[in-house]
Amino acid sequence: MAQAGAGQDRWKDRWTFVPRYRRWIEAQDIPIHHTYFVDDLRTIEVGPWEEQECNAAVVVLTGQEYQMETRITEIPPGQTMAPIKFSLDELIYVLSGRGLATIWTEGGPKKTFEWQPHSMFVVPRNYSYQLANAQGHVPARVLHYNYLPMAMSIIPEPKFFFDNPALQPDTDILGGEEHDVYSEAKFIQGAARENRTTGGSWVASFFPDLMAWDKLSSMAGRGPGAYSSGLAFPNFTTLRAGLPIMASGTYKKAHAHGSGVVIVIPGGEGMSIMWPMGGEQKVYPWHEGSMFAPPNLWFHQHFNLNANLAHYLTLHPARNIEPSGRALVGGGTQIEFVDEDPWIRQTFEAELAKRGIESLMNPEIYTNPDFKWLLPEIQELEDQEHSPE
Repeated sequence: MAQAGAGQDRWKDRWTFVPRYRRWIEAQDIPIHHTYFVDDLRTIEVGPWEEQECNAAVVVLTGQEYQMETRITEIPPGQTMAPIKFSLDELIYVLSGRGLATIWTEGGPKKTFEWQPHSMFVVPRNYSYQLANAQGHVPARVLHYNYLPMAMSIIPEPKFFFDNPALQPDTDILGGEEHDVYSEAKFIQGAARENRTTGGSWVASFFPDLMAWDKLSSMAGRGPGAYSSGLAFPNFTTLRAGLPIMASGTYKKAHAHGSGVVIVIPGGEGMSIMWPMGGEQKVYPWHEGSMFAPPNLWFHQHFNLNANLAHYLTLHPARNIEPSGRALVGGGTQIEFVDEDPWIRQTFEAELAKRGIESLMNPEIYTNPDFKWLLPEIQELEDQEHSPE
């Protein structure tokens, strides 16, 4: 009986599901933050990560646990990180600081470029990369986004994903200037998408400054002051991101979808209201450096409380876990202005009044379901996109 008991103890965890990624990241002994809202990624606690010789932390966002990884790396002043070879595509967004990124494969060309706050770039799978902090007086912080938790659920061996000599990169990705994926973004025409009138995207692996990006198109289906930037990455990766933008004094319609969409704020000041179906509505103020993820099928609504444009970066899940299109309200997943809780508008206008900013929302949109109205600049974009060539 004693021997049987010992055997049961040895196997007791066999039937308890613990995600492989969770086991691995907990063993790294770095801070792990479980939440669905982070006030400021630039100040969140990080700690020493001996394996990668840097300071780091992981944010496990409610609703997308162990699907995608959102990890922060801090590079000390004037320091260069140890080289990393990672077996998955990885998106890197710069939270603070300035520096250099060098990307290469053994025997192939090296690509080096400068980054700054609000830069975003993609590192192809199986390539080596190194980040250097070019400033000697302040640390730099970057956000990493990848699909490692899902991959580890299939291949539960961490060594497979880091510095794996058996995995060779596609050398054509960086194969000469004519294939330079880190060059200027190029516009690619494509099919129109829901809530967006344009059918094209700007494709690049490196966007130097998302706050300065001005290739805008209308996103009128979400509201009268809604823009979109149509960002996309080359087809070597399945990573996806977007950069919705709101005009001052406006807000977007509430909508809901499945889990997995992560929102990072590059700049501006605003708030989002989130609530589960039939649940309490809660206000989440945000600013540069904030990050959050609406949980599965929660309604959420974004508001610009700034005198300038408000930007927010959306990081999307892999296409095989596309957010749910399940109908929640009147046959759709979006609440029109005429159907929204009046408290929404009252809260928005009260917050604007505190800042001395005037609402640009036409009152008729709340009473007339057939009323069509856009800000002049949004209407101009609509006209341009629908004009004959």
